[in-house]
Amino acid sequence: MRAAALTVDHGFAVVDLPEPTPSPADLVLRVAACGICGSDLKAHAFLPGGTVLGHEYCGEVVAVGAEAGEQGWREGAFVAAMPLASCGRCRWCVGGHPNHCAAFDPQGVGGAPGAFAEYVRVPAASAVRLDPVLGDAGALVEPLAVGLHTARAADVRPGDRALVIGGGNVGAAVSTWLRRLGATEVVVSDPSATRRDSAHLFGATDVHDPAEGPLPGGFDVAVECVGAPGLVQAAIDAVGPLGRVVVAGVCTVPDEIVPLGAVLKEVEVRFAVYYGFDEFAASAALLADGGVDPSVFVTRRVGLDGVGDAFRALLATSTDRKILVTPNTEVR
Repeated sequence: MRAAALTVDHGFAVVDLPEPTPSPADLVLRVAACGICGSDLKAHAFLPGGTVLGHEYCGEVVAVGAEAGEQGWREGAFVAAMPLASCGRCRWCVGGHPNHCAAFDPQGVGGAPGAFAEYVRVPAASAVRLDPVLGDAGALVEPLAVGLHTARAADVRPGDRALVIGGGNVGAAVSTWLRRLGATEVVVSDPSATRRDSAHLFGATDVHDPAEGPLPGGFDVAVECVGAPGLVQAAIDAVGPLGRVVVAGVCTVPDEIVPLGAVLKEVEVRFAVYYGFDEFAASAALLADGGVDPSVFVTRRVGLDGVGDAFRALLATSTDRKILVTPNTEVR
């Protein structure tokens, strides 16, 4: 099969790899689409050559392991799957937090091969059935699940005023769920005019341009979705007494905060990553019910040959939103 694999100089090359075969508890999907995520943009700079990225995917089941077949899986089903493997038995798995399992395998970001490829192997236990009419929009289930997990971590309550720092794809998914969970005000702060202009499509009630001054204050909730130094402190400063801060951005360098303000306001700071199966399934249901318009999330599509150019574009500008890789569809 064809796949877009990392090169030793952290670019991409289309290579031929053996097609995956299912172990007893697995499915093999013919990939319909796989989104490029902010985590991919950061991870590709340090993962080794030969790595196949891609963890926001959907596709058609083309091979079924023996155990998965006994559970009712059949070829032809259209699915999205959580991009991870875990033991399924420990307290973290049973409690709905498989990403904390000691056997956790982060598919597509340094673990098992991801879905920038024509085919991908996934655990049947992580898959949810989708209506094929969704098509490549099924790749949005994963980023929406990230948004739901993050919004739940904020313990958002009806009537809350919420701030989202970062209007990219994570911020858009978080904004979507904050409004659905009851926040009456959602302000999105982002330096990109393009992202600010589109923020209302994802539930934002107002926007903030960092170039025009500091963030407003007094929020009940602030969610940091960028992962750049200084923004955790900015979120702490933006909430009022007993405010809740959730950090979803992945910062890979030291980031200093001054705890005094947080102590005086008794701010709660939490971190959020991945999601549980219930959140993944709820995000699939939201798409199926028409609760989200996929077209506002997706900027464009590229084939495997276009992955390198898509990464360069996403790293250089903020005019693109979600770019989908469609390994089995010719893109013109």
